[in-house]
Amino acid sequence: MKIRGKWTYLYRAVDRTGKSIDFRLSATRDVAAAKAFFVKAIRTQGRAPAKITLDGYAASHRAVREMKVDGLLPQRPKLRSSKYLNNLIEQDHRHIKSRVNVMLGFKRFRNAAVTISGIELMHRIRKGQFDLTSVYLKDTTAPSIWTAVLSTR
Repeated sequence: MKIRGKWTYLYRAVDRTGKSIDFRLSATRDVAAAKAFFVKAIRTQGRAPAKITLDGYAASHRAVREMKVDGLLPQRPKLRSSKYLNNLIEQDHRHIKSRVNVMLGFKRFRNAAVTISGIELMHRIRKGQFDLTSVYLKDTTAPSIWTAVLSTR
């Protein structure tokens, strides 16, 4: 996506069942940005994954190899590159792209990050990733649903 006419990159992590794990908006697509995203995703998940499937971009593969050498990632996760297994991420990413593309664009990086985090949160609510049994949904307003979801995180 573009912010003020410059490309920015949206990193996303999805588990094998399609559950969104984490995302990160970055101004660059290099090894440092990939490492920052992996550290954030592992911290959010609470544990390292058993398998990591990436697209063919070399910086992401290099970031994982360097993280294994540095001890930030255990040696056991299997690293693989598959455009077919990556379809799960791309399919999930499609929803965010469709929301952002109809907007007139973003002027500030921070505003883009906040807007995308709201879109991601709504997408996760729609996919049923939060336990909303404590919220009576019939006559409930959207802010109370958001408050309930954010309190369960």
